Amino acid sequence: MEYKNVSLPWMPEQHAMIPHLVEKTLLTEQVLSEQYSINRYSLDKLLDSLISSQEAALRHGTKIPRYLHIASNQTNRWGHSRSYRLQVYSFAGDHLPESQPEERAMSWAYKVSITKHKDQEQTSSSLYSQNNIWSPAVDFSTFIQDNESIHNQDLVAWVTAGFLHIPHAEDIPNTVTVGNGGGVLLRPHNYFDNDPSIDSPDSVYLAPGTESSCESNRMACLERESCAPGLEPFTYHGFGGIIKFHD
Repeated sequence: MEYKNVSLPWMPEQHAMIPHLVEKTLLTEQVLSEQYSINRYSLDKLLDSLISSQEAALRHGTKIPRYLHIASNQTNRWGHSRSYRLQVYSFAGDHLPESQPEERAMSWAYKVSITKHKDQEQTSSSLYSQNNIWSPAVDFSTFIQDNESIHNQDLVAWVTAGFLHIPHAEDIPNTVTVGNGGGVLLRPHNYFDNDPSIDSPDSVYLAPGTESSCESNRMACLERESCAPGLEPFTYHGFGGIIKFHD
């Protein structure tokens, strides 16, 4: 998302900074040179004129694009490229400095790294690396050093997900889970022509005026349900007679 200074349609003499979407295409795994802005409707024309590339390995500390898409050259009925959005919502913390030789065994310097699929690159690390962390069985940094093209290729997205937890007194006796979390979402973006959930076999359609109908909405007539259990009123007497606290 970038800001563009445009004139207001209802007041042409006045200008305002309006955010708009700018798309950039990543063509190789690593090299970073010039960046090109593209329009989704002129992708083929742009690819013919591109002479440089942008890196697809996003390090920790760098800003990840708001919308990071893994797209194909096919379009949906609306003319948009079918793609999946990679949405990372993790904070993995500072990893081991790359200047340290032990870092080769735990190459987590990248939030996201897109590489060309290879059968020999199955995992980003190995259990056997712990036997000799200075010469690990799998060194992830070599996956992107060859700097291969990722245009019109089968791709792999390597994502570092996790969070940093510092123990504190409120972790006793159970670690607090509220506010902790991390992960990644792979969401379809323009992949379908519409919301695919409307074709779900267990979906229910409520036409206007049928909200109170028991045939369409069983929640509207709960008093007619016979399977609800009859429970006695709940009472609570605290911990009396069960737990005794002593100084």
